[in-house]
Amino acid sequence: MRPFKSHLLFSSTSHSPSTMFSTSYSSYVYLLPILPILLAIYLLHQRSSTSKRSLLSLFTSSSPSPHETCHTYLSSIVNRRSIYVFSQGLPKGVDQAKIQEVVQNAVKYSPASFNAESARVVVLWGAESRRVWELVWNGIEGAANFPDEAARAKSKLKVDQLAAGSGTVLFFEDQVIVDKFSDYPTHFEQSSGMLQFNIWTALSTLKVGASLHHYSNLIEADIHKIYELPSSWVLKGEMPFGSIGAPAGYKLKSYEGRVKVFGGDAEKMV
Repeated sequence: MRPFKSHLLFSSTSHSPSTMFSTSYSSYVYLLPILPILLAIYLLHQRSSTSKRSLLSLFTSSSPSPHETCHTYLSSIVNRRSIYVFSQGLPKGVDQAKIQEVVQNAVKYSPASFNAESARVVVLWGAESRRVWELVWNGIEGAANFPDEAARAKSKLKVDQLAAGSGTVLFFEDQVIVDKFSDYPTHFEQSSGMLQFNIWTALSTLKVGASLHHYSNLIEADIHKIYELPSSWVLKGEMPFGSIGAPAGYKLKSYEGRVKVFGGDAEKMV
């Protein structure tokens, strides 16, 4: 750690070694009562992996600026990727209670069409999660016409890798509520998608991998029967999650050609 330079400790006047030691020592004495506080502040700052601010900023700013907050949010979106290969367990420091907290807050605070709160979620762990993917494979094997054994093995491997996650989130929409707004059938699909994205992104900030799948036509009837869910709950998607076993392989494309701006200064920037 660099010396703490201060006019209390150093002087521009030349001293002999003995005089300088005496002067410096007496100055240090005045700082002794607050040294533990300064040390504690320094250590807290060093332990923070997210802060890039100087030590001085700890005294001048108590919260990140709007620009910093926006950057952090966009970074979490960038880091959210589709993970298909999981390793055992959850990342260090993450437990089932934390995952539950993520899901509950996302359900509570995600936008809901007409504030109708039609979203429904089921979280499955361990053997219950693996049961979902057994149903998926049974459905695929019964419906698919594989050209050869290699194609069958490839499909089976994909499902087995998804089953290896720590758990699965099932997303539903309550059709009783949706039917009350029958003139706006797509609105609830959009709000369901936002909920799925919010949970997915929040999990990624915890280094928990996830991906989204749609096998409702193969498993919905069995899911309702096994877990005795209301018949009005319509399955929209399945999200396995867990520790990341292999990074995402798909390379993201540029936004060029997909975003258009008309009017304003931003038009010249796209």
